[in-house]
Amino acid sequence: MTDSEQAALEIHEITFDARDPHALAGFWAALLEREIRPGDMPQDDSVLVVPTPGQPGLLFLRVPEGKTAKNRIHFDLWPTSAKRDEQVERATRLGATVLDDQRRADGSGWVVFTDPDGNEFCIGSSAAERATRRATAGKPG
Repeated sequence: MTDSEQAALEIHEITFDARDPHALAGFWAALLEREIRPGDMPQDDSVLVVPTPGQPGLLFLRVPEGKTAKNRIHFDLWPTSAKRDEQVERATRLGATVLDDQRRADGSGWVVFTDPDGNEFCIGSSAAERATRRATAGKPG
């Protein structure tokens, strides 16, 4: 994100339709290691995963209908303090479903998931994993 004093607009929240806003917010809060807005309750029609410095909030709004089509936008998540495969396992434990596994033997690639409401997202390699792969790419084995 940019310095809000310099930008004409900034992304404040990314909004998701959800059958159960509190449950879906709980999944994303756990996955991203964030908090749900204090006071947001399971019966509320809107639940916010609070923003962190440099990242917008995630707002979940109750709608009666389920997801019916592929996302036109999705998150590509890159681990910051763990390896990709650790985060893939963690996402699955939290309730994500693997949709497509594009991991390769050389450590490159990503995994496509759906969250508990069917929204797609990906987990790729961490910066450290990408740097290691680049550093060893041209070296004889």
